[in-house]
Amino acid sequence: MDWGRAKNVLIYAFLLLNLVLGYQLWNDWQEQADSNPDFSSLESNIQKAMDEKRIRVPAKIPSETPELPKISYRFVDGGGNGKVVDLPSPVDSKLIYTPKELVSALKTSLPNIANYRYDEAASRDGEFVLHPLVDGKWPLFKIDLRLYYSNQKIISYREQNIEISSSEGEKRQRVLSASKALGNLVENFLPEGSVVTEIELGYYGEVFNSDAHLPAAPAWRFILESGTEYYVQGISGDVISPNIEKAKE
Repeated sequence: MDWGRAKNVLIYAFLLLNLVLGYQLWNDWQEQADSNPDFSSLESNIQKAMDEKRIRVPAKIPSETPELPKISYRFVDGGGNGKVVDLPSPVDSKLIYTPKELVSALKTSLPNIANYRYDEAASRDGEFVLHPLVDGKWPLFKIDLRLYYSNQKIISYREQNIEISSSEGEKRQRVLSASKALGNLVENFLPEGSVVTEIELGYYGEVFNSDAHLPAAPAWRFILESGTEYYVQGISGDVISPNIEKAKE
C-alpha cells in the first residue's frame, strides 16, 4: 500500500471537507443576516423600550424615504362598496402567485388588473385582496379589489373603481423613515409582547360613499402577528390605530 499517496488523499479530503463546512457556515450566517432586521437605524431609547415591552420586530425595516405628494381619488361606477361580479370562466387560484399569468388570465374581465398588487397579509380563506397602485408602485391601502375563490378556482370579484389624481398645489415631501415611525409606535401605541411582522410604505385611503375627491397621504403600514394594523402618516407622523379613528392630513 502506498502510504504517501493515502496520506495525500486524506489531507485533500480534509481540506475539501473544511471548504464544504466553511461554505455551509458562511451560507447559514448570510441567511441569518438577511432574515434579521437591522436595528442600527433605531435610536437607543427605542431599542430599550422594545426590550422593556418585549416587542419583537422580525420584519425588515425599510430604509427608503422617497419624496411623495399627497393625492386625491374619487369613487366611480357606484361608489365605494362595489358589487360582486361572477367571472365568465373560473380561473385557477394558484395564478395569484404568478402575477403575469394572473394578468393574462383576468385581463378580459378585469382590464385594470395590472394596476393592482396582491396583499398576502390582508387576504384570507376564500378571497385574495389586491390594492390599486399609485404611480405604479405604492399600494393604496384600504381600497380593494377582492377575488373570491372556491375549490381552488377564482369565481368572482368585487372592485372598488376609483380615479386617482394628484392634489392641486401639493408638493412632493420626503416621507418619515420607517425606523422613526416604528419608534413612535413602540413608545406610544404598541402593547407589550407585540410582534411586528410586516412594514410597508403606501398610501392610506378611507372608504366613503361619495362622488367627491378624497385625500390620501403616504403612510407606513405596520402589521402585527395578531393581525392588528397600524398606519403612520408619512409626512406628519400621525398614527391611525384601533383607538384612533383618523390621522390628521
